Amino acid sequence: MPSLPRKAINRLRLGWKRQQNNRRVCALIRQVQAIKPSPTAGARPVVLFNASTRLTGISLNAGFSLLARLGLELAGIPLVQFACRGGMSRCVLGTDRLDPCKAPPCRACIAQTRALAAGSPVAWFADAPDPILAGQLEKLSIAELSEFSYHPSPTGDAQGEVVPLGRLALPALRWVLRRHHLTDDEATRDLLRQYILSAWNVARRFAALLEQANPQAVIVFNGQFFPEATARWVAQQRGLPVITHEVGLRPFTAFFTPGEATAYPLHVPEDFELDERQNARLDEALSQRFQGQFSMAGVRFWPEMKGLDPAFVQRMAQFKQVVPVFTNVIFDTSQPHSNVVFPHMFAWLDLVLELAHAHPETLFVLRAHPDEGRPGKASQESVRQWVEQTNAARLPNLIFIDSHQPLSSYDLIRRSKFTMIYNSTIGLEASLLGAPVLCAGRARFTQLPTVCFPPTQEAFRAQAEQFLAAPTLSAPPEHARNARRFLYYQMYFSSLPFGDFLEEDGIWPGFVRLRKFSPEALTAAQSPAMRAILEGLLQGGTFLLDHDR
Repeated sequence: MPSLPRKAINRLRLGWKRQQNNRRVCALIRQVQAIKPSPTAGARPVVLFNASTRLTGISLNAGFSLLARLGLELAGIPLVQFACRGGMSRCVLGTDRLDPCKAPPCRACIAQTRALAAGSPVAWFADAPDPILAGQLEKLSIAELSEFSYHPSPTGDAQGEVVPLGRLALPALRWVLRRHHLTDDEATRDLLRQYILSAWNVARRFAALLEQANPQAVIVFNGQFFPEATARWVAQQRGLPVITHEVGLRPFTAFFTPGEATAYPLHVPEDFELDERQNARLDEALSQRFQGQFSMAGVRFWPEMKGLDPAFVQRMAQFKQVVPVFTNVIFDTSQPHSNVVFPHMFAWLDLVLELAHAHPETLFVLRAHPDEGRPGKASQESVRQWVEQTNAARLPNLIFIDSHQPLSSYDLIRRSKFTMIYNSTIGLEASLLGAPVLCAGRARFTQLPTVCFPPTQEAFRAQAEQFLAAPTLSAPPEHARNARRFLYYQMYFSSLPFGDFLEEDGIWPGFVRLRKFSPEALTAAQSPAMRAILEGLLQGGTFLLDHDR
């Protein structure tokens, strides 16, 4: 009898593991249903919507959504889950970038949704695209589609609101296509049209659900991808609180906020100072990061990290000063928040290139973000391409370090005069090392004075020229202090721990399975994470841990 091909064996193994995980999910849901208290009479429900974190399996954010839902039920809060049953002609994770016309795998996704949503009311939507809207979109360019707003009939489901469907769909399109600048061809136009049509289905059905359910709040995944961004917009038009969530800064932690999760809004009290224990704890975490021993969203970027080799050090010694330039990923969900000084990251790099031409005495080391070349998520508009198009690497005073090269950024920072970043976390870490940092894009840590962040392009250029011309340079002392305060608060107060409930599934990076635990462990009495979520939701709390466990 012929043996099965390896791919077939792997598919069977994958299917078996995910069925095993779903059985564990179903068992936990049954246990919760058996012990959850009855909601208070007249209690308004919470609506949950999460359509962009997985198709099958359970990603980290899908796991956070599931656990939050069960914890709310254990607190006696009524819930309604909003879910897609083929109501989007194209969705974010169901889009094949190489074959945009390919329909999403709705059958498998719906089956997974049923498993995760079992035991509580679900409002499904399954609308076909609106033909009237489709006709309005047919002849529009990419630029026109990106700015398209829809004003339906005043008697329509969305109550006649002007819905900015193009703006809501655009970040997801850029993320799916792995680029910021979109090609105005038929394939791209059609994909954006399908996203807009799908967003309209979400808008009108979510509006109807809110009208019917009269919820007290809405919880959605990060609010950047068009399904959740549209639901968030609809809820906000009605004055409803909307909570968004994303991965936290430590493994198996989540960040919940009434703001935009991908911007990581975080208020650090002015009187907060690290004590001896907290300083030691942060130093231990930083020692691991500085060796590349960290991960984000279940992905470890640097399985190895190398110091600066002798040839590189010798090259550096040929110049008066060294300035590392750290980029980000152009399609990342942080970018819409970051592009407040420059229209996009490459506009900033164009200015950096002008500085390199004007300062031959300075070695500029341009480093691509490690996530730019991640398998399956590689950028289609990369810093490498920009380097090739601009001939930047031909400059004798510019070195390009690609995303896959494990050179230690921290060693580079320690040998540099100052550091330039767009909005990458490496800027915060450079401040922690005491280095002057010149930042070009709004970052989560620019909420505090942690880096130098000029308000205009002209101010950025002037500050860069001043830094380059200064005989010596040192960072303001408050930058390192604020960097420590901010990072500690983000790691140990805003990152809500779910590691007692989730572990890696052993199949895909970033995907998880449930650990074995009793449902009581998800109550506010036993789970600091659920206590923070419940206090934030019901009492106007901060969604922070009550102390740094």
